[in-house]
Amino acid sequence: MPSQPLMHPTLARVTQRVVSRSQPTRDRYLQRIRADAGTRVHRQQLSCTNLAHAVAAMPADAKSVLTRLVEVSPPNLAIVSAYNDMLSAHQPLREYPEWIKQAASQVGATAQFAGGVPAMCDGVTQGQPSMELSLFSRDVIAMATAVALTHQMFDAALYLGVCDKIVPGLLIGALAFGHLPAVFVPAGPMASGMANDEKARVRQQYAQGLIGREELLAAEMRSYHGPGTCTFYGTANSNQMLMEVMGLHLPGAAFVPPGTELRKALTMEAARRAAALSRGGSEYTPVGEVIDARAIVNGIVGLLATGGSTNHTIHLVAIARAAGLCIDWTDFDELSGVVPLLARVYPNGGADVNQFHAAGGIGFVIRELLQAGLLHPDVRTVAGSGLQAYTREPYLDQGRLAWRELPAVSADTQVLRGADDPFSREGGLRLLSGNLGRAVIKVSAVKPEHRVVSAAAVVFDSQDALLDAFKRGELERDFVAVIRFQGPRANGMPELHKLTPTLSVLQERGFKVALVTDGRMSGASGKVPAAIHVTPEALDAGPLARVRSGDLITVDAVSGSLHAHVDTQTWEQREPQRPVESHAHGWGRELFEVFRRHADGAEQGAGSFLHPDHQHDVQATHQELQA
Repeated sequence: MPSQPLMHPTLARVTQRVVSRSQPTRDRYLQRIRADAGTRVHRQQLSCTNLAHAVAAMPADAKSVLTRLVEVSPPNLAIVSAYNDMLSAHQPLREYPEWIKQAASQVGATAQFAGGVPAMCDGVTQGQPSMELSLFSRDVIAMATAVALTHQMFDAALYLGVCDKIVPGLLIGALAFGHLPAVFVPAGPMASGMANDEKARVRQQYAQGLIGREELLAAEMRSYHGPGTCTFYGTANSNQMLMEVMGLHLPGAAFVPPGTELRKALTMEAARRAAALSRGGSEYTPVGEVIDARAIVNGIVGLLATGGSTNHTIHLVAIARAAGLCIDWTDFDELSGVVPLLARVYPNGGADVNQFHAAGGIGFVIRELLQAGLLHPDVRTVAGSGLQAYTREPYLDQGRLAWRELPAVSADTQVLRGADDPFSREGGLRLLSGNLGRAVIKVSAVKPEHRVVSAAAVVFDSQDALLDAFKRGELERDFVAVIRFQGPRANGMPELHKLTPTLSVLQERGFKVALVTDGRMSGASGKVPAAIHVTPEALDAGPLARVRSGDLITVDAVSGSLHAHVDTQTWEQREPQRPVESHAHGWGRELFEVFRRHADGAEQGAGSFLHPDHQHDVQATHQELQA
């Protein structure tokens, strides 16, 4: 048996720092979930009336199993689903509950659809007022998950979800019930449509007025055309990568297409695994102990190695906090300095996730990172062993689900490479800091000559204002676009996806262009340097509120600097400006006022509720981040 590779010293150092920083909150979290687990299945603590209500609608055979009043009864599985038939990624989930119930019955267990959670599509709401609900939908999903699980009827849970805020919300909710085992179940990507480079070209043509809306719509409908996840490597597909590298999927489950027998077999096996992992079984594996400091660090490494979505510099922080762990952007930055970039998937390349999966996919990435000592191998997973199990791929062997070793080399080195020959020796993410605050920048698709921009600021309070200025011909020059009042407290921190084609056009015309914002760009972050998630945000006394058009701004992704070159006296005498546009009403925004009022900064996870394990330590954590 080959010897275990030595752990990379940076991986060890960052992990130990997270462990030490998190010890008080993590200890309280573990104490609480271990107390929640108790010594008996919770439904036996229900009154007979409670129990009768809970099983009233079940088939007679399942009802008889669940009402056996014995010390140990067969496990009952919760199904929490984000199914709706408007989201292409979630439409395939419709059939999953019946498959899960059938598989549970085969191993003597039962399953109930415990609850549904909302699932909005960022692709539909992009650039619309309703996009201001998107980030906070994560917290609504977490709370809805808690409502689904609160009936004390369940021994383990299966979570059905795919897209942007949905998987983080489900996991945060699951961690609130950290004593329950959790298996996450994806749906897989849609078939490949229009090539991503061609899609980007059409969008740029539309931004320049060279084609009309009819041509644009035809192109978009060739890109997004059937059931399954959108095939570019944005937040949804980054979610699926994370669930594997953090050990919450069955190995190789992420990118198996919907509507296939293999997809069905993996879903049914997920139910059988959930039953095996439940309390009373031989492999009891509570999710609160799966998601430890090593799993979170593994998630960061996976994100960096694949050029994943910048949204996870927010979501992973929030997930960690839900498990009593404290991470920050310095942790991302230090790991990015040593983690190689192994994948080129749009928007960081021309390929889509189907091509990535065919080349070797997540299993190949995990194997390469393990061999390089850049992942913790000895973690708990739903597969019942360490991370080595995730270096294999699933297949059907005469109709039966099995796993096999992946090929030794990538099937397409233009899409996926080994750790000894990466696309870059460093990950695609950087921390920027300076007198404008702290921000993250995704550089995996930014050419080296564009990674440092010093130019006069042009200040906007919305992305539409920038687009209007472009149409008027006012942006044919070098500039740094400062788009402020886009943070969690200002308007819910929407993605500024509409800016990408316009800024790309200006860059291709030879201008030095960069973006600085307290908003998000997500998987849309591409070839234009974008300092995003600036914290503290402008509305929360952040420095962006002091910037004026004409100020010289430097965005330097090489040295990690984000600086306004304004003399100190002038800077301090400036009165911070306030937003002129109200985001309080319309499209349901009035219902989210409490979320905006209580939101943390982006580096603290942009959450609207504070996990109880952090109540005593939040001030100290904020002081550490500021220092």
